[in-house]
Amino acid sequence: MTKTIRLPHIALSCCLMLLLLASLPAKAQIRIGDDLSQIDYDFPTDYEVAGITVVGTKFVDPNMLSMLSGLRVGEVIKVPGDDFSMAIRKIWDQGMFEDVAINATNIIGNKIFLEIVVKERPRVSKFSFNGVKKSEADDLRNKINLSRGDIATNHLETKTRRIIEDYYADKGYLNTEVDIKQVADTTRENYVDLIIDVNKGHKVKIGKINIIGNENLSDVQILSAMKETKQKGVFNPLDPLGPMVVNTVADVLTLKPLRAINNVEEYFYENYRPRIFKSSKFLESNYCDDKQHIIEKYNAKGYRDAIIVSDSVYPIDDRNIGIDLVIDEGNRYHYRSIDWTGNTKYSTETLNGILGIKPGDVYNKELLNSNLTYSETTLDVSSLYMDDGYLFFRVDPVEVQVENDSIDLEIRLNEGKQARIGNVTLKGNTKTNDHVVIREMYTRPGQLFSRSDVTRSVRELANLGFFNQESINPQIYPNYANNTVDIEYEVEEASADQVSFSAGWGYNMLILQAGLSFNNFSMRNIFNKEAWRPIPGGDGQKLSLQVSTYGTRSIYYSASFTEPWLGGRKPNSLSASIFQSYYSNGYSRDDELFGSFRVTGMTLGLGQRLKWPDDYFTLYQGVSYMRYRLKNYSAFSFGTGNGYYNMISYNFTVGRSSISQPLYPRSGSEVQLSLEITPPVSIFSNKDYSTLSEDERYRWIEMHKWKFKAAWYSELYEKLVLMTRVRFGYMGYYNEDIGPTPFHRFYLGGDGLSASGMIFDSREIIGMRGYKNESVTPGYGNNSMTGGNIFSKYTMELRYPLSLNPTATIYAMGFLEAGNCWLGFDSFNPFDVYRSAGVGIRIYLPMFGLLGFDWGYGFDQVPGASDASGSQFHFSIGGSID
Repeated sequence: MTKTIRLPHIALSCCLMLLLLASLPAKAQIRIGDDLSQIDYDFPTDYEVAGITVVGTKFVDPNMLSMLSGLRVGEVIKVPGDDFSMAIRKIWDQGMFEDVAINATNIIGNKIFLEIVVKERPRVSKFSFNGVKKSEADDLRNKINLSRGDIATNHLETKTRRIIEDYYADKGYLNTEVDIKQVADTTRENYVDLIIDVNKGHKVKIGKINIIGNENLSDVQILSAMKETKQKGVFNPLDPLGPMVVNTVADVLTLKPLRAINNVEEYFYENYRPRIFKSSKFLESNYCDDKQHIIEKYNAKGYRDAIIVSDSVYPIDDRNIGIDLVIDEGNRYHYRSIDWTGNTKYSTETLNGILGIKPGDVYNKELLNSNLTYSETTLDVSSLYMDDGYLFFRVDPVEVQVENDSIDLEIRLNEGKQARIGNVTLKGNTKTNDHVVIREMYTRPGQLFSRSDVTRSVRELANLGFFNQESINPQIYPNYANNTVDIEYEVEEASADQVSFSAGWGYNMLILQAGLSFNNFSMRNIFNKEAWRPIPGGDGQKLSLQVSTYGTRSIYYSASFTEPWLGGRKPNSLSASIFQSYYSNGYSRDDELFGSFRVTGMTLGLGQRLKWPDDYFTLYQGVSYMRYRLKNYSAFSFGTGNGYYNMISYNFTVGRSSISQPLYPRSGSEVQLSLEITPPVSIFSNKDYSTLSEDERYRWIEMHKWKFKAAWYSELYEKLVLMTRVRFGYMGYYNEDIGPTPFHRFYLGGDGLSASGMIFDSREIIGMRGYKNESVTPGYGNNSMTGGNIFSKYTMELRYPLSLNPTATIYAMGFLEAGNCWLGFDSFNPFDVYRSAGVGIRIYLPMFGLLGFDWGYGFDQVPGASDASGSQFHFSIGGSID
């Protein structure tokens, strides 16, 4: 491989070594005084070393230096001889001196007295940077790790220069120049200040990657295989758009679908992908990995013998480099035969079905390995065995014969014995109690080992929300002697408690919301003063407190508690909550115009984790009671505005969640169907509701409310996730004489900030971006809004993370959204929707929860409200807008 990129570290190191060798005779000297006439330089004589003195040391111990020289008192040496040069070499190699000499100061008989004369190298007093930012200087100080008193050796300068150059090379500055100057410290003898001048130069990007020799894979396919090494893109998608469309249509009409697909791929890659997903900086390590990825891409297409014949990296100019790759694709291979050996547990037919490869198929090394060892999408052979306890199972595919373009494959199995789980331990849970974590695990001592149970356990630990989801690591320790395995789960605690605060404008008033959520609470330790650090925690219980104010005339507050494992033996959660909201019209209580509306409610619920149809399903059942008190309140379009209204309801919710993790799901789905029903009081009553006043008609609220929500997550490309979600809601009634209740209706549009709690008339607010709060609700534009009884909402989001750090998870998104709200089925049309699009960002902070900032543009005008759509900004908290 030929590379013409400047390699300053190797070249500089070689030069320094040559200079060192060349300068050694000048700096390290052996001096034999001219007055010692008995020394014969032509005939070396043996002398006994009678004494050694050291001159010139300040920081170095003279005795240590004498020992380092290798010369010893009483030792016989030849003068002149190699003993002197070897002694000087040993001292010089310490790197602490810039001049070394050995003098013979006296000779008495056959005894010689030696003097070692040295000049110590200066030491570092302090160092500073020129030409770098303060943040960069701070990073470099930590990396180079220089300290006062370090010896200013050539090696130290070389190491410092290399670290700085590597630091900037990782940022794309390949031509960084570093000059280190030594300036004497006038306040301390033999100390110097290091002045480090850095010239980063221009950022160097990959201007062009040329692929040579490829015939069966296009340039786009090869470039896409290089995950980190990307050429610089030019964001000019409109110019090539026309030719791409013309060529694609022509290829489709001439029955060339593959070529049409390649046209679209190439257009996307050339104009969007390099600029959106990856930078075009060059890193040597990534480049080597990407060359291997190219070979793997060829192997997956059947080209078993594909190699990169040569590659070169060269400068185009001071801002760009080029890369040339010469490829020999070789022949395309097929499987001629596939045989299994060593299988006693499962038949050949069963294994062939799981392998998914048959004779005649194109050779695909990647597919072969994934279907044998580990596949994220389908069952593989290793999982088949390992999920049944065969931890020591091994599989080895061997190409027993390769002839022309055909391969005879023999898959050799070593099934081993079944392994049972010995110990299951936990490491790193400094706050969460062991029993809270262990009860979520699917691996139990004594069970047969199952790889899928380990994977599921990791998922459940992540969904607890107590640990860093990216660092949960199961360690497997097999014991071959007794066929057991110990499993240790390594976790890292993350902050689970949240303090939330939000502010918004709605209902022509300022809305303020604040809350405390202790998501890893311990009720049993509430009276244990030692447990208040700052609150008792570790038992996985949840305690939430919330208060909201709407202007100066209303307030809402609530408290809830959840025990996720009632009784501690089964995952049955018990939840209890209580809330109250109060609203007044602003008049004094003594004023005859004073009006108020108070709602008090409580809920008791029981959640269960089901085992059928699978254990991803959950069931929730709850009973609620709500009491409404109206006093001279005329906001509703019924009755006198005075009196009490009551509602008892039963809630039944079944759901299934298989998402990979809660904060930033990359795979899986969430589906939820709920039904809230009240007793049909009117059916069992002898009253004629058609003749009753509205106050009496709604005394006991009747309804049945159905809601459905489903979301799917798909990772399209390295953390780029497509989320699609649908939501439907319907509220019906039992008695035609009563009709739909004015309470609990749907209100669509806006940020959904009040979706976290019911307010006023217990309306359910569904957020929808691109439109003002509740504006997509029947009657909004003509001031006759009473809420809807049916709604639908469709959302599609393309998400990409900016940070997956558990202390600040951040991701950006683009979205398309549509929805509508109707009074009844006579006007319902799921395709008659209001549409919007926009961008947003989500920030998860452990202490505040999920915060959202969105800009949406509503495309459809709301009748009677021209400003309700168009450009709208939204702030949300806790996912209220979803």
